Amino acid sequence: MLVHNWREVLKRAWSVRLMVLALLFIVIEPIYNFVAATWVSRNIYIQLAMSAITGLLAVAAIVARIFVQQKVSGDLANGKPPEEG
Repeated sequence: MLVHNWREVLKRAWSVRLMVLALLFIVIEPIYNFVAATWVSRNIYIQLAMSAITGLLAVAAIVARIFVQQKVSGDLANGKPPEEG
């Protein structure tokens, strides 16, 4: 079941933004490996950094998911989301 304001969550939630960045690094990594194998020597430090950044972004997205964000959640009086109007 979707949350009542899923469009707003997709636009403003930090967890979604961080997961998009992690996805970007996941997509870039094999492209970098192909280019590095084709034209230049591979640098293990760049590969390690890309993997570390991807992991850190995923962890940050998990942490961001559990925090209340006023622009997305609104006023959570009594722990309940605002009613749709």
